[in-house]
Amino acid sequence: MNYAIRRRMWSAALIVAFFLGWEVLCLALNVSDLVVPRPSQVMATLVARFPVLWPHIIQTLWTTMIGFGLGVAVGVVIGALIGTSRVAYDTAYPLLIGFSSIPKVAVVPIFVLWFGAGPVPAVLTALAMCFFPIVVNIATGLATTEPEMEDVLKSLGAGKMDLLLNVGLPRTMPFFFASLKIAATYAFVGTVLAETVASNKGIGNVMMSASSNFDVPLVFAGLFILAFLGVALYVLFSVIEGRVVGWANRRTDLSPS
Repeated sequence: MNYAIRRRMWSAALIVAFFLGWEVLCLALNVSDLVVPRPSQVMATLVARFPVLWPHIIQTLWTTMIGFGLGVAVGVVIGALIGTSRVAYDTAYPLLIGFSSIPKVAVVPIFVLWFGAGPVPAVLTALAMCFFPIVVNIATGLATTEPEMEDVLKSLGAGKMDLLLNVGLPRTMPFFFASLKIAATYAFVGTVLAETVASNKGIGNVMMSASSNFDVPLVFAGLFILAFLGVALYVLFSVIEGRVVGWANRRTDLSPS
């Protein structure tokens, strides 16, 4: 059994131990499910109400993915501009930092005012939450290109677009995939935030309604669903990253020295 398999087995065992410890502590301390439900209660609620939750899961998932996709497109374009133009950097970066510093909960009512309640505010909030890490990582990746390599290619007749497509963007791939894994979780946060304020469908709306009815196991079931979706996207991007930029990843199949 190699080191990578042992590491994954230890990780799985620790995750299981975490939930077992949670269950045992709740039983030992007689914690009410109105405070913190046991994992077994949350799973029972999730199984019993899954047919009702399924349409809300789909709503949250597709809304998040649309906002995430738009955020990736916007982030790549702006990041490429900032990373290749000093004027764009000096102009756009302060504005982006200022916008990123605004709590997105304060932006949701504006989106509702403009577009009404529904999926559009959730899509825009997901976009607003997830594009900034992509911008920063793309710009950082472009900034790491060695000047010597650029000089050599320029001497061979390469233009700015050639440098961007053949050198800059390939060099940003490790940074890009790192930002995707972060941005995906931010997109879910943005969607759920908007659903709690301006939607009658989605996991965020379910959690808000459940908390109003003191149905804490259902609230935690919503949290479990969101955690699962976030982890699934993280794993997906990690697999794609390994296929595309495996050359940039540290090897994990070697035994520790």
